[in-house]
Amino acid sequence: MDVHAVSARDYLVRKEPYYEPQGNEIALFEAAYRNQIPVLLKGPTGCGKTRFMEHMAWRLKRPLVTVSCHDDLTASDLVGRYLITASETAWVDGPLARAVRIGAVCYLDEIVEARKDTTVVIHPLADDRRALPIEKTGELLQAAPEFCLAISYNPGYQSVLKDLKQSTRQRFVAIEFTYPATELEQRIIIHESGIDPEMAARLVKFAGMTRNLKGNGLDEGASTRLLVHAAKLMASGIDPRQACRGAIAEALTDDAEMLAAVNELSASLF
Repeated sequence: MDVHAVSARDYLVRKEPYYEPQGNEIALFEAAYRNQIPVLLKGPTGCGKTRFMEHMAWRLKRPLVTVSCHDDLTASDLVGRYLITASETAWVDGPLARAVRIGAVCYLDEIVEARKDTTVVIHPLADDRRALPIEKTGELLQAAPEFCLAISYNPGYQSVLKDLKQSTRQRFVAIEFTYPATELEQRIIIHESGIDPEMAARLVKFAGMTRNLKGNGLDEGASTRLLVHAAKLMASGIDPRQACRGAIAEALTDDAEMLAAVNELSASLF
């Protein structure tokens, strides 16, 4: 059995993902890619980092391998492991090794959520070596020029225990993301949901109110993603206040007092 038989075509982004640039992030990423420098995306959840990566993979015409990191993600999950089949023991690549083999863009989303041994694994790929040692097989995978490593994290949400170490972050070119400017965010909501401009404007104003509560009862304000969810519900005929409650308020907090406060904010606009 050929366990390395992975087609790059399976990971291609075939249709252009809709993405509205906030600044010079596209040019910066392309320059980093040409110079084989890994990229770190910083910013709050739901502000477009994943969509940006999909868009860049499409622009560069490279396969995209995305890993959503979590507390139980280990280095073996990324690199690979031996699996016992009916007739043999076979090595199976993890997503990181697979991305290196096919010269893909590998995107590790929320890297600090994974176990600490995962960051050690990516260090050789994120410096001049551009190599992935596979200790269990004795193999040293050398990344092709087309391979690109990108990671993301939310610096405003992480605890001290889950911050990104300097030994890791100084290997990367950093691109900072934030919520789009008012007119741009309205345009995104209209495009993604089909809602009318007036309602989109109200949603963006509501989002600004919730973002002002960050650190004062809310861990995060309403993201652009949540605004799009609410707009889609409205476009489907759901009452605006119910849409804001289900798509935004309930997603932001479980605290009864904060829920009431956020719902009052939406009632003032809708």
